[in-house]
Amino acid sequence: MTIEPNKVVLVHYTLTEGTAEGDQIESTQGGEPLGFIFGVGMMIPQFEANLSGLKAGDEFAFGIKAADAYGEYDESALVEVPKNMFETDGKIPDGLLEIGNVLPLTDQEGNHFQAAVSWVGLDKVKLDFNHPMAGVDLFFTGKVETVREADPTELAHGHVHGNGGHHH
Repeated sequence: MTIEPNKVVLVHYTLTEGTAEGDQIESTQGGEPLGFIFGVGMMIPQFEANLSGLKAGDEFAFGIKAADAYGEYDESALVEVPKNMFETDGKIPDGLLEIGNVLPLTDQEGNHFQAAVSWVGLDKVKLDFNHPMAGVDLFFTGKVETVREADPTELAHGHVHGNGGHHH
């Protein structure tokens, strides 16, 4: 069966930075494969484009430029905010404002965001709203393990159930 829209795809992959010889970012080797429904918008479009038409047993190796993955790093996504906005009962919880910590935030309209603490000053904090992988060229190597029809429940939920997917 060929990878095409609305098929369940299970792949084992290794993701490295820039090239096949780059620093390893993550890998499914030795664990569960990545499972997704092809074409429903859950994956990076260029990732899917490179897998389109492959079959179970096919191996792959391809790069995706940062602009086509999680975007280029955007300096304007660094925002300084008052340190006191993190106070609870007049004090900031210990360990909250550590450089690198990813904080869940909510704006005045109730929208949820995540930002990493990039700098802590005396009365201000600089937050980085870039995706953690922004500005990083990606390189995937791996193998297609399974391609199958998605069942109606998976299509309705928009994700894979069972092996390599979501367990209800």
